[in-house]
Amino acid sequence: MNESRSFIGKTVLVRIDRPLGSRHPEHDFVYPVNYGFVPGVEGLDGEELDAYVLGVDEPVECYKGRCIAVIQRSDDADDKLVIVPEGEGFTDEQIRVLTAFQEQFFESSITRDGLESQ
Repeated sequence: MNESRSFIGKTVLVRIDRPLGSRHPEHDFVYPVNYGFVPGVEGLDGEELDAYVLGVDEPVECYKGRCIAVIQRSDDADDKLVIVPEGEGFTDEQIRVLTAFQEQFFESSITRDGLESQ
């Protein structure tokens, strides 16, 4: 079992280093969601495990929410957790739309509780 999948269903603290509305430092896009990492947890790429925070409509520095899914890239060793406010849910299609600004460049699947969709 991939370590990132073990976060599904759990409450996770995310440190936001790319808040909603900020510009990517190298590529020409603006973050439409808060994006960050799980402090102290190494991802497959050797960096801290990345996370999208959905359902929060203002820039934040840290966020504690529930992991509802993992985006697993098949052409890049860089899984992404999908974190939402407690009690909220998003369909796979909604997740794809909200993360397309970055995920459109990769082949990936969305995994939830052991279920995977392309």
